[in-house]
Amino acid sequence: MSPITRGPSTTTGPTLVSTVAGSPPSGASGAPDVDQLPVDGRSTRWADHREARRAELVRIARRTVHHHGPDVSMEEIAAAAGTSKSIVYRYFADKTGLQIAVAEAVVLQIQGALEGVLRVAPTPRDGLRAMVAVYLEMIESSPHVYAFVTRDGSVESGGPLGHFLDSVTALVAAPFARGLTQEHADGRRTARRPEPAPGESPTDPAEAARVALAEVWAAGAVGFVRGAGEWWLAHRHEPGAPDRATLTAQVAAWLWAGPVGLLARDRTRAEGAESTDGTDGTDAVDLPRTSSTARTDRTPPFPDATHPADPEESR
Repeated sequence: MSPITRGPSTTTGPTLVSTVAGSPPSGASGAPDVDQLPVDGRSTRWADHREARRAELVRIARRTVHHHGPDVSMEEIAAAAGTSKSIVYRYFADKTGLQIAVAEAVVLQIQGALEGVLRVAPTPRDGLRAMVAVYLEMIESSPHVYAFVTRDGSVESGGPLGHFLDSVTALVAAPFARGLTQEHADGRRTARRPEPAPGESPTDPAEAARVALAEVWAAGAVGFVRGAGEWWLAHRHEPGAPDRATLTAQVAAWLWAGPVGLLARDRTRAEGAESTDGTDGTDAVDLPRTSSTARTDRTPPFPDATHPADPEESR
């Protein structure tokens, strides 16, 4: 898997572009193809060499797709690798096999980035917004690579993208499965209590219902963010289309208002309390306001997210 990098492009965050720019193609180094190496007591060494060569071909394929588009041919990928198409087919049965291998690398990279921002987020709301921001930033970094890996072939439930969507659903659900945040005297909000241990099921029926609600919401949220992101990729240069920072804030606000508002209302009713402002209690969790009293002191998770990105810049 390629590391998450910041290339020389104007996109400021992690990208989907591999980091092999400037590295020589496999055939250019003078090393023989692994399939031409003798099989003897050093078979483990050859297996490692083969795996390294395969990973290199995946990286080169990602960069070739990035620069030439998702319809790039196997001949073009082989040429970029300094080898022949027949050699590429020794590592991947067909183009779909290469697509799936690229998808595996890409989805692991995105998942790692999402887990990273969630880990350092001070509140579930901050984590949600940061994850939306990272996702949009990464798919914008290379729309061609994103289109390549989300085409038929890697999207099936058993493929890497299907497993990725399942894992992200669980990741996004985690902050809400812990329940509503509790407010401290200084205004901070933290989770009410930790999640059950891995494999442990909640025994309280109310807790089980709350966890199920969070998982239902997360499954829908993942689809919503993906759909919004793909619409934005197709329309972001049209008049009136929001920039990435605006879309990040709006999508995160829509997602946050739904489950938190409902859970806050249910908790308020259960405690027999009434909202001090006569609403259903959603203001108690600091939801976005649309009136003239809306707070204006928030900054996007990426302060420079409005900087125009040129996804084809990094080389």
